[in-house]
Amino acid sequence: MERGSKRGSEGRRTTSPGAVRRRFDQFAAEVAKFGAVGTAGLLVNLLVFNLVRHTTDLQVVRASVVATVVAICTNYIGFRYFTYRDRDKSGRTKELTLFLLFSAVGLVIENGVLYAATYGFGLDSPLQSNVFKFVGIGVATLFRFWSYRTWVFRTLPAREAVASAEAILEDLPEGGAVPGRRKQRQRVG
Repeated sequence: MERGSKRGSEGRRTTSPGAVRRRFDQFAAEVAKFGAVGTAGLLVNLLVFNLVRHTTDLQVVRASVVATVVAICTNYIGFRYFTYRDRDKSGRTKELTLFLLFSAVGLVIENGVLYAATYGFGLDSPLQSNVFKFVGIGVATLFRFWSYRTWVFRTLPAREAVASAEAILEDLPEGGAVPGRRKQRQRVG
């Protein structure tokens, strides 16, 4: 049976309102923390992008790749020690490998949008480059959020079990008796 769920009178699974609310609140807090770290990463990304673009002779997409790599490093620290600090920390090598893999896919998505705008459509002014850099970051962020929470910073199994047990206890009537079940007498002998 799923976490916090029980069978209704027709055999369908139902979820208690308290468990749904708690899961929504946890998800909302995760999104807010992810957004805070992401906003810091966005600022780092755009700042480094514009700094590299205007102080070096690098082409626009190469400057963007440099900025994205710097932002990835900044974001890992924020995600590991702020957003997902309560998640499993046992496999740091695997976590970092997966983080870098999914970040590389995000880098391709992000800079692919900028590449298409710059070289496919000839939109290369500083303003246009920043707009398409921003759009690319937005698209890549959706992928990163899904991949990081699903594969990189996994929830500890023990926390899921505790949350499930708490949801079941909340569904019980006062006194802890299970409806429709009589107490069994203990036989001696």
